[in-house]
Amino acid sequence: MPNTHQVSASLDLYAKVEDLLGVKEVASRLYAHYLLFLNTIDFATLLDVGCGSGDFLLQMQKALDIPQVKGIDLSPLMVAKTCAYDIDAECIDLCDVEVNYNVITAVFDMLNYLNQSQLKAFLLCVNKHLNKGGVFLCDINTLYGFENVAVGSYIVDDEERFLTVDSDFEKYEYISEFTLFEKENTCYKKSQETIKQYYHCIEDIVKYSGLELLVNDEVNLYELDEADKRFIVLKKV
Repeated sequence: MPNTHQVSASLDLYAKVEDLLGVKEVASRLYAHYLLFLNTIDFATLLDVGCGSGDFLLQMQKALDIPQVKGIDLSPLMVAKTCAYDIDAECIDLCDVEVNYNVITAVFDMLNYLNQSQLKAFLLCVNKHLNKGGVFLCDINTLYGFENVAVGSYIVDDEERFLTVDSDFEKYEYISEFTLFEKENTCYKKSQETIKQYYHCIEDIVKYSGLELLVNDEVNLYELDEADKRFIVLKKV
């Protein structure tokens, strides 16, 4: 299992280049699934795990006026971005959170960044930190998504940053090599990190969490032949 420093370094690099990856352009389609479900329930507290730059929490708060929202992330850079929206955020692991919530979310394939043992531990912590009757909302990449959307090479240059991403998917493991050149005066600073994701089936997620499956919907963010994600809702009964 990678140590906290390694995870933070990888996530911090991702935070620097997230706007170059086209994520925000399709995020609203995914957020709609969350919003539609949350509109059907009454709740007062929401915790977003892996809150990233805070865009999801900002949109949910604007749409639903939730009494209490909080974001947590292992990247200090991401936490700083969320706090800039005047949203409560903290650099802390879910298992170290001291209070329970009505709703916990893990948005944009956050679960896919966990290997099998990490996933088991994480979902136990989700169960622990949900109030009775509370719900856990998440999305995961499908096999089709890994094989047909994420694999390949990607290069982008915005004059201040030059980014290359080389990705491959084999034996249910997705490996991305990120290389970033950041302009500093007349020179460029080079950063490199390897970011891994893992394919998980819904049956395992339900089993490890000990929660009841309420929703299992297909999501097609990129309008391809098949769904690239699945939107899942689990309930603590």
